[in-house]
Amino acid sequence: MSPQPSFRVLVSAPYLLPEVERFRELLRQAGVDIVEAQVVERLGEEELLLHAGDVDGVVCGDDRFSSRVLEAFAPRLKVISKWGTGIDSIDREAASRLGIAVLNTPGAFTEAVADSVMAYILAFARRLPWMDRSLKSGGWEKLPGRSLGECSLGVVGVGRIGKAVLQRARAFGMTLYGTDIIEIAPSFVGRVGVTMVGLEEVARRSDFISLSCDLNPTSFHLIDRHVIDWMKPAAVLINTARGAIVDEAALVEALRNHRIAGAALDVYEDEPLPLDSPLREMDHVLLAAHNANSSPIAWERVHRNTLRNLLRGLGLEVPGGLRDPEPGPGRGPRKVARARRRRGQ
Repeated sequence: MSPQPSFRVLVSAPYLLPEVERFRELLRQAGVDIVEAQVVERLGEEELLLHAGDVDGVVCGDDRFSSRVLEAFAPRLKVISKWGTGIDSIDREAASRLGIAVLNTPGAFTEAVADSVMAYILAFARRLPWMDRSLKSGGWEKLPGRSLGECSLGVVGVGRIGKAVLQRARAFGMTLYGTDIIEIAPSFVGRVGVTMVGLEEVARRSDFISLSCDLNPTSFHLIDRHVIDWMKPAAVLINTARGAIVDEAALVEALRNHRIAGAALDVYEDEPLPLDSPLREMDHVLLAAHNANSSPIAWERVHRNTLRNLLRGLGLEVPGGLRDPEPGPGRGPRKVARARRRRGQ
């Protein structure tokens, strides 16, 4: 007989909630009863506190697990299983002190996010959204575009995603710059042809600047007025990392004054992006709803990895039904990984 559920788990991850019914019976058999949260993008402190003391585990998105919240959830809460990679919204020091495990799925969306960065670069360089708008409104404008081989790209944060962006940009013949607080392997630097410099040099030299760093105390508002002032007037800022890496007020001011040419933003300091945000009215800004990670295969893999992390964090056996599915047609993550190993990447 299957065990009766003995653990209550709050599921508040927006990407998983629409799919949770598929996994409900597997989790029940493993000993877990699901409590579904009402959430649009993330839960704030007060919304989380409504569940304090009532659950043994959490499957979350970017919910605000501050020290205050974690202390209210303890001692019952044993594990927070983060859907995805970033855990900057969780006070890890407090979680460790309270004996709450924090688990995530690093590297989950590398390919999808890197593809999104290149899509933004191409959109701005070739002026595709603007030509489309012009023609559909009755115009016949021939807007000037640029070949990527004529452009430079600076990547702030040369981790998994930053490396993947640089590898893609290299294929387009872009001049490449990178900056990071840790030393990047010389083998990667030489193979890709990226010049590692400081943040100021990245800002001054790059036509496109892509943010791929984590959000932490050293990167909060890393891109502030001073950094924006270093940027070329024709430069475009791309942020698919975390909204708070950019001082949004400073960016809005620079865009209003046409101090830089544009921005492509997938993330914001306040999500969902407020309806009265001036960014919504700017023609030289491309916006998306924190969706650069979109990929059916990657999402399914993260669903399963997150639930496996949850069960292991609760000390439960992982059922066979939570194994990863094989990728469909095309080059799924496993095929890509094998190909990279063959090339020595």
